[in-house]
Amino acid sequence: MDTQRFRTIQSRRDFFRSCAGGIGTIALHGLLSREGRAAQAAESLVPHIAPRAKNVIYLFMAGAPSQYDLIAPKPIMTKWHGTPVPAHFMTGLQDQLMKSTAQVFASPRTFQHYGESGMEFSDFLPHTGSIADELCMVHSMHTDVSNHHPAQLLMNCGVPRFGHPAMGSWVSYGLGSECDNLPGFVVLTSDSGKGIDGGSSNWSNGFLPSSHRGVTFRSSGDPVLYLSNPKGVSHDAQRARIDALADLNQHHLEKTGDQEIASRIAAYEMAFNMQLSVPGLLDFSDETDATKTMYGLDQDITTPFGTNCLMARRMVERGVRFVQLYHSTWDDHSELNKNLKINCAMTDLPCAALIRDLKQRGLLDETLVIWGGEFGRTPMNEIRRGNTPGQEGRDHHPFAFSLWMAGGGIKPGTVVGATDELGFHITEDPVHVHDLQATILHSLGINHERLTYRHQGRDYRLTDVAGKVVDKVLA
Repeated sequence: MDTQRFRTIQSRRDFFRSCAGGIGTIALHGLLSREGRAAQAAESLVPHIAPRAKNVIYLFMAGAPSQYDLIAPKPIMTKWHGTPVPAHFMTGLQDQLMKSTAQVFASPRTFQHYGESGMEFSDFLPHTGSIADELCMVHSMHTDVSNHHPAQLLMNCGVPRFGHPAMGSWVSYGLGSECDNLPGFVVLTSDSGKGIDGGSSNWSNGFLPSSHRGVTFRSSGDPVLYLSNPKGVSHDAQRARIDALADLNQHHLEKTGDQEIASRIAAYEMAFNMQLSVPGLLDFSDETDATKTMYGLDQDITTPFGTNCLMARRMVERGVRFVQLYHSTWDDHSELNKNLKINCAMTDLPCAALIRDLKQRGLLDETLVIWGGEFGRTPMNEIRRGNTPGQEGRDHHPFAFSLWMAGGGIKPGTVVGATDELGFHITEDPVHVHDLQATILHSLGINHERLTYRHQGRDYRLTDVAGKVVDKVLA
């Protein structure tokens, strides 16, 4: 910016700052927007099309579960088990992790058809199988990267790099919140101690105002750290402190025009409201014993994830727009059979309970639920771990994988997409990560091409420069 233009802008700011009432702040916000320093949110805050869903619950299985052993059986693998993959399946694959000497590893799992739809599920997922007719199974997902962290960023943020807003942040920014005492975007985690590869970058607000960042909740103790007042600090004293901070920050906002200060004011107010509302989320005394048993809260192995699923239902009831549950890790390069059994035992029952509970409460039609990871697994044994029977694993496969969706305008009992006999290549209805994101936004009434934010001279969006709505998954 040249010196003369900078002086002009500064003098206009001084004029607006001196105006009485709110007109100065409004005009200054418009000036900053033209400079690309503030959100042009008027377009974003209005649904572009009739919404099919009001809320989203995303069950993110970090580490990438094996589709072959859970939801995408390939019986012909038995024919080639223990032999090198036929060369024609490897044609066109540009991935250094896949070796031509790798041997086919047929799944040791047994599969069963469920419901009128006839979807097939592994014996590790009997509870998910029992809700087959509520699900839309997508067998033709594909992504651009095969490493966990960038693949998780691509799935959640639309680009495989740091610094971009998560899907939940875009939804919060575009639609706002339905409640004043809970965040619009909440994250719940459960893992085996290995953590999530992408960590908090998966729920970052990026360049959006910080009020849209995913807020992590815990399933025990204070749901949010430092939520309780210190000893000796009363509710009234805390209210007075928040009001004083708001006055000071408002004065600073009017003086500088820094919109992040507005986000800070909103964050303080939200934190104060959460002190009253959040403790009730973990108080399940108003839930029936039958409901708690349905989620597996009477079993040690299902309690952590089951608690998160029940909390997710309670959150969407209260108007939280986007709830994301992370469970890790499904990155089974070895001992696949053993590890899958453990993770499925932890998550299968609660996932099915969530769908059933949402439906019986009349919430499934307005809540979009997604289950899946960042990519799939190969049909070969993981050669880096050898071929010891019982210790087999699978490597990363970005070219074809599966996930399921339910509720929120999704067509139930439907299978979309197909792959070849070994699941190497997509043969029907490919769905890229950006297509999935466009479809999720579409279900919420948002045109993914119009939900933008101007940053560093460019209009950014969740789907980058791609993405199309997958009509076949919609009811």
